[in-house]
Amino acid sequence: MSITFLCFALLDCGAKYMVKTLPVLQVVWLRFLFHAIFSTSITAPHFAAGVLRTRRPRLQLLRAMFMPVMTGLNFWALQYLQLAETGAIQFSVPIIIALIAAPMLGERIGRDRWVAILVGFAGVLVIVRPGTQGFHPAIVLSIINAVLYALYNLVTRHLAAHDSPETTQFYTSVGATLAITPFAIAGWGAMPDAWQWTVLVLMGLAGGLGHYLLALAHRYAPASVLAPFLYQQILWMVLLGYLVFGDVPDTTVVFGTAIVIASGAYLLYRERSKRTG
Repeated sequence: MSITFLCFALLDCGAKYMVKTLPVLQVVWLRFLFHAIFSTSITAPHFAAGVLRTRRPRLQLLRAMFMPVMTGLNFWALQYLQLAETGAIQFSVPIIIALIAAPMLGERIGRDRWVAILVGFAGVLVIVRPGTQGFHPAIVLSIINAVLYALYNLVTRHLAAHDSPETTQFYTSVGATLAITPFAIAGWGAMPDAWQWTVLVLMGLAGGLGHYLLALAHRYAPASVLAPFLYQQILWMVLLGYLVFGDVPDTTVVFGTAIVIASGAYLLYRERSKRTG
């Protein structure tokens, strides 16, 4: 999981760099193309063993469709926002999962969990700053992406109990690539130069490795153990944002991020206590 979120931070850093010179859909498609090549290379030796057989084809298709939409929204937002800002909003995912998973699983949300959820969303509002000069419309894209990512995580958890990480990796990467292809062709810009190709290949490898390790981790450890590792990503996002783009998050973003992390950490602690109690 630690390597997973380092890979995701590197992917977002590469995306922010690339969308300054190439159309978003072109960058999304090439990112998934190299992701698919990576996935096929690690699953091909297992084709004969039935790695392409899935027990949940509809969920695999749904997960594959989530990917290009989430990636497109994220890359679009990164054109205008700092890495730390998009990363901070992603920390609302555990809070959104708690809100969505409870009715789906027929669970009752207690008073303390409601308080944690409301505090977490208050932290998001601190980061977003609606109605102020600090608000950028691209933040809405990042919030929508966070909601989709919460649903994506729920699907991933379910698939981990039925299909191998290699199966999930293959269908997600290939399905996402095929889904985005017509839109990428329609929105194609200039042909990338040698340096841009290098960054795009590295983005595909980072995405492929990150998602493979994410699926693998969910196979060997419960989500309540894995979820807190998400918060490592803010360190990488801040560091890469500063080193590559010279961005320094302001005090409001730091304060809001701390609130969201505290709320999400409490929800994860309660989930873990419930499972072990």
